[in-house]
Amino acid sequence: MEIELRLLPPEKRRRLENQSQLPFGRIFTDHMFYMEYTADEGWKGACIKPYEPICLDPAAVVFHYSQTIFEGLKAYYGVDGRIRLFRPERNMARLNRSARRMCMPEVDEDFVLKALKKLVAIEKDWIPRERGSALYIRPLMMGTEAFLGVRPSNEYIFFIILSPVGAYYREGFNPIKIYVTDKYVRAVRGGVGDVKTGGNYAASLMASEEAKKLGYTQVLWLDAIERRYVEEVGTMNIFFYFEDELATPELSGSILPGITRESVIQMARDWGLKVSERRIPIDEVIEGIETGRLKECFGTGTAAVISPVGWLAYKGREYVINEGKTGPLARKLFDELTGIQYGDRPDPYGWIQFVDPS
Repeated sequence: MEIELRLLPPEKRRRLENQSQLPFGRIFTDHMFYMEYTADEGWKGACIKPYEPICLDPAAVVFHYSQTIFEGLKAYYGVDGRIRLFRPERNMARLNRSARRMCMPEVDEDFVLKALKKLVAIEKDWIPRERGSALYIRPLMMGTEAFLGVRPSNEYIFFIILSPVGAYYREGFNPIKIYVTDKYVRAVRGGVGDVKTGGNYAASLMASEEAKKLGYTQVLWLDAIERRYVEEVGTMNIFFYFEDELATPELSGSILPGITRESVIQMARDWGLKVSERRIPIDEVIEGIETGRLKECFGTGTAAVISPVGWLAYKGREYVINEGKTGPLARKLFDELTGIQYGDRPDPYGWIQFVDPS
């Protein structure tokens, strides 16, 4: 399938302004990638066209039954002026994994990655140059067939939009405060908690809003059955650095297999740390804070990369981790990962893919 280019003339393209004050996910570039699917014809109509609203029938499946999936990754301007993507093939593989679980058609991963790189190359002037900023990339697929009835759609659209972004958290690379909820649950094993589908995030909003009202940045979810074992934060996987191990919840089917999570595990093991993927009781975390056995806690994700956690609230009490300071392991991981992403540190794993200018 060829990619048709329907580009705006140069005089109608906008410019990226105020690079030092970019909000997250509020500004979008001039163009988007778009293609459609029907059960009879498969994927068709691939094009890069001006960013514009999408017209859907009010009975479209996505509105009524939330048949939608998405991904998130970033493009970076490296110190050498080259445009970098961090492990984009893992995002493409995860997109198809989500599609299978949500009874949606898979995409050709190589083709979509090629289209993504072409779009980024066309919009290269929208990539911020400041360290810590990037071009956020959002691929999304949704069911669009118009009918009322619970079954998979026979029609879909897939698109990619781009957004220049600054730091995800206003706090910057400083410890955040998280709230442990045992009132709400996010996902259960056998459900769809381990795929990037819209309903997961809608289900998390109530707890997140309540946490924010109490002064906390994010919610830390516990398992849905016993409400005893730590699972993940609203937008991140979570890690606990105890005296003798770096521990993170195992991929039990109810948490997202994060790409940054996977990268941190590999790097930490290569540094000689004992890394455990296991069930972690919240009581063990609290005991670790009280005894000093828990040295650090941090979240991992595409948006923030590494987010140190300095405060944790549970059952009406707030606990301080590492005196509310960023720990040396979190700092080392952040520096190493962002160094690879921006090109001022070696990439021993081959994680970076380059985007050739259009």
